[in-house]
Amino acid sequence: MDSRRPPLAPAYRTLPEYVRHWAELTPDRRAFTFVDHPAADSRGVHRTLTWQRLDLRVRALAARIAEHAEPGARVALLCPQGTDYITGFLAALTAGTVAVPLYPPGLPGQGDRLVGVLGDARPSVVVTTERTLAEVTDFCERAHVPVLAADRVPDSAALNWQAPGPDSAATAYLQYTSGSTRSPAGVEVTHANVVANARQALAAYGADAHPMTCVGWLPLYHDMGLVLSVAAPVVRGLLSVLMDPAAFLHEPARWLRLLAAHPQALSAAPNFAYDYCASAVTGAQKEGLRLDGVAALINGSEPVRPGTADRFHAAFAAQGLAADVHCPSYGLAEATVFVSAARPGRPLGRFALDRDALTAGKALPARPDDPRAVLLAGCGAPVGQRVRIVDPLAHAVLAEGEVGEIWVQGPNVGRGYWNNSAQTESVFGATLGPDAPGSWLRTGDLGTVLEGQLIVTGRLKDLIVVDGRNHYPQDVEATAQDAHHAVRRDRLAAFGVPGGAGERVVVVAEHARTTRLADIDVPALTRAVRAAVSARHGLRLADVVLVAPGTVPRTSSGKVSRALTRTRYLEGAYTVETAI
Repeated sequence: MDSRRPPLAPAYRTLPEYVRHWAELTPDRRAFTFVDHPAADSRGVHRTLTWQRLDLRVRALAARIAEHAEPGARVALLCPQGTDYITGFLAALTAGTVAVPLYPPGLPGQGDRLVGVLGDARPSVVVTTERTLAEVTDFCERAHVPVLAADRVPDSAALNWQAPGPDSAATAYLQYTSGSTRSPAGVEVTHANVVANARQALAAYGADAHPMTCVGWLPLYHDMGLVLSVAAPVVRGLLSVLMDPAAFLHEPARWLRLLAAHPQALSAAPNFAYDYCASAVTGAQKEGLRLDGVAALINGSEPVRPGTADRFHAAFAAQGLAADVHCPSYGLAEATVFVSAARPGRPLGRFALDRDALTAGKALPARPDDPRAVLLAGCGAPVGQRVRIVDPLAHAVLAEGEVGEIWVQGPNVGRGYWNNSAQTESVFGATLGPDAPGSWLRTGDLGTVLEGQLIVTGRLKDLIVVDGRNHYPQDVEATAQDAHHAVRRDRLAAFGVPGGAGERVVVVAEHARTTRLADIDVPALTRAVRAAVSARHGLRLADVVLVAPGTVPRTSSGKVSRALTRTRYLEGAYTVETAI
């Protein structure tokens, strides 16, 4: 039965309605499978919920949540990755409460953020699992918040309990954004928002018309993991197969084996994951691996570089991986997640842009082999929403080929920021005049449109301005990591700091895990980085700081946090011994 295409679902506007629909229509079809790796050498233990079983567990936990929380109250999810996380999220929505997707207290480097988010959301109840119950209870003791273990709630709790009526306009969950040092900001995502965005993503990647399996390891507290691994499969009735992010990092071949095991697999990962697989998966692990059934691979990093897709394809072409499965995409939490995507089955949109023109706000073509060209991948076009490129100061729509701030409007754009009306008005309440009526979301991202494709060029707040010229930090970082083999890929940050005669540019980079610091000629590395950045960007680096692996801070989604790296640099957190 699982191999057949699920029938089309009615146009419900809440995820709980879809869960009930599939439980009644296809009760024995597999809904979610979590592949656990209890030991380092484990090939994986599969734990599966059918739609009928999922529905029962969701209603049982929802009934228990309702005993502790009124409709509209927040329910924090401090669960490890797994089917109980999915059950807890859907149960919070079913109970009429507001889910707050988070993680257990032990996640490295995220303790302060977790405290800040819980203080901001003020949950009425916390949901976890029996495995993490003790540490979560201890963590929440000062807040005096009741803690429920999802897997301890009996099925019988669902008896005689009636769920409140669905309200598509109500807030379904708070998606807390990450990436800066400002106070946590929870995006209010309504039930209608998440269903609309799930439908948009399904249409963009072809999963609305063809049977696919969602395969993922992205954390479920991250917007892309939540929508692609939970919301989209629930809306379409697809099987979703998940694993823990730590299991992927320990052995990336596990992700590839899951892709191979499920025909028409749809999956997503950031830049570093594709490069990690290309470099770390061994020849022995590739033996017998067939990837010709992969339907779409999403890359949501900003910006997306063609070289990442090229390296991944070169590494696994012999395993049957098609070159046209790569789908560079763009999204953000304020738009639930998905905004635009390149479609599977089409050649990668490659754009070589003149670097000097780009710094002046123009996207002019350059020869791909020009060393001063910036190579970017197109992120396709939006589905079911509108995108405009806008002058961030004049609030005027720019023509094709001009670089400006990306503004978005559509049914997937969230209600605003939880408990922050001023920031909501600034970000979600932008206007463009009578030719583009209504409120627009200011994304804070820079981009342009060429040949009908959205091209993301960088973050507005991350721009480095030296002598009146704009420099994109990710371009400087790409140059620096290519300058010397000991610089760890995608684990470095370039940023500007105040200087006596203007902004000074600094690069903080981790050295490769495969190389000991004592074995690196640090002065030679520094000279190579300085020379490469000077030649390609016309920039003089004020500082190059080489640090140990794991030292450069990252956001909860795994991206390098330039803002926090900059703060730590200015605070003197990086030792003098590694600053050259």
